[in-house]
Amino acid sequence: MGKRKVLSEANLKELVKPEQGEFLGRVLKLTGGDLVIVKCADGQTRVCRIRGKLKRRMWIRENDIVLVSPWDFDNRKADILWRYIRAHADWLEANNYLKNI
Repeated sequence: MGKRKVLSEANLKELVKPEQGEFLGRVLKLTGGDLVIVKCADGQTRVCRIRGKLKRRMWIRENDIVLVSPWDFDNRKADILWRYIRAHADWLEANNYLKNI
């Protein structure tokens, strides 16, 4: 099996839900480079790094809903694992995943 090629975000059908140790968050500000400031569902504001795989595949803008994974050694920083498209963000809002953001 080869690598799946995604031509547009409309082709992304899967919905990635947060697992143990992962949080949903809303992008507050793009600080430059591959760093963004994210308000997480646990109430903390973290400086998050966009992974290289995600940076080349999806654009992240302000007010996007993202999935973050805090670093083990520094809880104020995290990695962005996934950005949700509008339809998935609406579904998460309807099912109370975004009540603290």
